[in-house]
Amino acid sequence: MSILSEAAVTSIPAGNWSIDPAHSTVEFKIKHLGLATVKGRAPVLSGTIVGGKQPSIVGRVDVASLTTFEDTRDEHLRSPDFFDASRHPELSFESTDVYQDGDELVASGLLTIKGASKPVILRGSFVGSETDPWGNERIGVDFETTIDRTDWGLTWNAPLPGGGFLLPDTVTLAASFSAVKAS
Repeated sequence: MSILSEAAVTSIPAGNWSIDPAHSTVEFKIKHLGLATVKGRAPVLSGTIVGGKQPSIVGRVDVASLTTFEDTRDEHLRSPDFFDASRHPELSFESTDVYQDGDELVASGLLTIKGASKPVILRGSFVGSETDPWGNERIGVDFETTIDRTDWGLTWNAPLPGGGFLLPDTVTLAASFSAVKAS
């Protein structure tokens, strides 16, 4: 089925799908000083999407690959102040339920950061399916959620001279997955 088809398919097609790290990303955004949005991203290290009657999603990201495209900040993010990459080299998500809510695709599951697993709900969409030029059947899935970073022990902050703090506790996470049907 083409993403250009008139009939909308909103659920993940049956089968096992391997998330393609070259065409999938996890991104985050957070306000800096309450003024500007700083964005970061990481390629997906690995993952699997299962479609059909009991859909599921599992994905992993290498903390060392996180980038905001500013070396000093990226090193700070990998330090014990934030993700502590040397002790906790991966972030992961494992669904406990994946279902349709109208046109929206919802994935409930456990997000693991710094060794702490907490429940989250991802909301998004099944983008579509297509066959690539090499004959591989692919699907696209997008998700987004907002978390309180302090729930995972990401508590570093700096007070501002006029009051308040450098960073808010809320962070928006977004994931865009391209997955290839397993043989």
